[in-house]
Amino acid sequence: MKNVKTVLLTLALLGSIVMTQAQRKVVRVYPKHGTVVTTVTQPKVFVHNRTNFYFSNGIWYKARGRKYVVVGAPIGIKVRTLPRGNKVVVLNGRKLYKYKGIWYKKSGRHFVVVNV
Repeated sequence: MKNVKTVLLTLALLGSIVMTQAQRKVVRVYPKHGTVVTTVTQPKVFVHNRTNFYFSNGIWYKARGRKYVVVGAPIGIKVRTLPRGNKVVVLNGRKLYKYKGIWYKKSGRHFVVVNV
């Protein structure tokens, strides 16, 4: 009985050590286009070519009934701010911004989605 308690205590200790050493970095990947979600966290609504697009955490959605579908960023749509974590890239002498595979260029006070 004493040996069983010792083994269980050792396993619990090793488990807690492994849990504290586990990788803490979360890698966020742009969801596949066409993915349907039921809720979107604090979306900003943008109207582009008479269509409502919803932008949340760097991901673009279109409404489908009471749900949302992940879509590609509409080319030419303007946003005021970019999500945190965007990368500045100089491409052919142009300063562009990249976030989750979507390219933006600065245009006045806005950022415009461009095709690269």
